[in-house]
Amino acid sequence: MAPADPHAENDPFDLPALDAALRGTRYAGKLHFFPSIASTNSYAMQQAEAGAPDGSVYFADEQTGGRGRGAHAWESPPGSGLYVSILLRPRIAPADVLWLSLAAGLAVQAAIRNVTSLEADLRWPNDLLFGRKKFCGILTELNAEVTRVRHAVVGIGINMHQPRFPDELREIATSLAMETGRNWPRQELLPALLQSLDYEVAAVIEAAEPQQFARLMRSRLEANSSWVRGKRVRVDEGDGFTGITEGLDGRGFLLVRTADGLRTVYSGGVREG
Repeated sequence: MAPADPHAENDPFDLPALDAALRGTRYAGKLHFFPSIASTNSYAMQQAEAGAPDGSVYFADEQTGGRGRGAHAWESPPGSGLYVSILLRPRIAPADVLWLSLAAGLAVQAAIRNVTSLEADLRWPNDLLFGRKKFCGILTELNAEVTRVRHAVVGIGINMHQPRFPDELREIATSLAMETGRNWPRQELLPALLQSLDYEVAAVIEAAEPQQFARLMRSRLEANSSWVRGKRVRVDEGDGFTGITEGLDGRGFLLVRTADGLRTVYSGGVREG
């Protein structure tokens, strides 16, 4: 497990101040903090089934069973990161949920830029990187019927205060502290993230012209990600394949030009290839 920063206990959350900073957003009055929890995403999904309202936010100082995409774990030592899950009840079709996850990536990127001035890279569909090292993962889960989404949970984990990582993660993981040499307050980053996410979520669910919105999102993602177009990648889907990325299709899935033609990536992990 990645070690916690020795000064992380000096980065507590002030819930009344957070709530005041979120006044006017869908999240105001709906913050739920846990000193320790197994997984904020799992808890948020349970609360969604129990009828919790749209905009409920669940965040923790520590996760003992944090989850990433697929079967991956997300290391969540006490006081070292931002571990937050947001419950949404968007009136969108299940086919449009990928845009919600991609919009969350743009929200994280904007929040990081606004708070730290760092420029993060988006790796389709759910990672944020500095260079080749990952510092943030996004896990979107949903409960849906054929024609509508009953609820979705967007889980975001951001490495903030970790001073180092164990050998098996050292070449692929980083934190805000490692990138800048200072500890950024979670109290500042969390409202910046939720404010950005509120804007991005509204854009997804209120899109009057879906095709026009998809074109705009494709353009924004190309401008904010080196991975969407012109990147040689290895895709861990099926038997695996390599190629050059050629943008996104109308639903947000990644297109990769291979030796055998153009392929669409639906769920596989994407790495430099």
